Amino acid sequence: MRSASDRAGFEMSSECRMVSQGFSPGSCSVELLDGSVDRACRATLKRERGMWHRVIKSAHLSRPEDYYSIYQSGCNHSCLKCHSWYFSQKVSGFWASTDDLAEMAADYELCVTVWEPRERATMWHATDLCHHCGSCVVYGKPGPLCPQRLSRDKIVGSPQGYGPARNIVAFTGGDVVCCAEFYAEAAQKIKDRCENIWVLIETNGFGLIPKNLDLLVDAGVDSFWLDIKAYDKEVYKKLCGASNETVIKAPERILERGFVLEVLTLYIPGWVEEDQIAKVAKLLADLDPEIPFTILAFFPEYKLRHVRSPSLGEMIRAYSAAKEAGLKNVKLGNCSVFAKSAQDWEILLASVGRESIG
Repeated sequence: MRSASDRAGFEMSSECRMVSQGFSPGSCSVELLDGSVDRACRATLKRERGMWHRVIKSAHLSRPEDYYSIYQSGCNHSCLKCHSWYFSQKVSGFWASTDDLAEMAADYELCVTVWEPRERATMWHATDLCHHCGSCVVYGKPGPLCPQRLSRDKIVGSPQGYGPARNIVAFTGGDVVCCAEFYAEAAQKIKDRCENIWVLIETNGFGLIPKNLDLLVDAGVDSFWLDIKAYDKEVYKKLCGASNETVIKAPERILERGFVLEVLTLYIPGWVEEDQIAKVAKLLADLDPEIPFTILAFFPEYKLRHVRSPSLGEMIRAYSAAKEAGLKNVKLGNCSVFAKSAQDWEILLASVGRESIG
């Protein structure tokens, strides 16, 4: 890994890509191994030997997404609640070229057990197929929430548990989509090496400005899992260190270009509650009421370790607010955080239905 003083031949511009195009800068400082700091795009992204390279923490079949996730180090946000802070806010991992990533994707394609159409190239659709309890493998019978849509031979193990392997490769963890050239090159090479793999980008949306989206659609990126962390700009700035100006505009820009879109918002008590979730839902419903939307339950982490998780009642009310805003496809995620007893689960299932449990 490079230190702050070892960057000979590094080709990234000294000027922020967002600022050069008239947008606000991100909150991009990451810690290097020697304790110094630099912008994430400079510390974890480089161009050598005619191709892009990125610092990758790990790459494997992930749950509950049921796709191949490439976990990236370095991010253009400094979210107080980040659950990946130990590699998104600190440089950690190994350098991988876009050729390396395409080879990983090709190897993964050989292990795929479920072939999804492009419109299901999302995390949201994963729980239509499996709830990852492993009961069919361990006990030979389906678990209580099993959709019973897959045969046992479609279920495989991974570092994060049991489930299918769907034909999707995702970029997740840290986010530097403001430097879209890397993602475009990686997507093109993945599509060249693979016969039927969809490319998904999990993103905070900060870098999804028109120029970058045009580049990504031409490169063959298929879908976005857009994490709208807060609707109100003051809360967003305090929570993430950056402006949400481009984030709020991202859904419309994504849909205009024919990408598949899903959205999530994290319920954080005292920060992002029912009122803001309803605003996000209304924003989406006005564009397309069919947009898949997940409300995830926060659990204490990083700089918000003192903040509690949401209650069962709060999550159910947030779900109802999203539906009342006009969205048709809403799920609740991280349900074990707020549904802790058999009675909680009975209330939850009676309130939102089994199909809305993510």
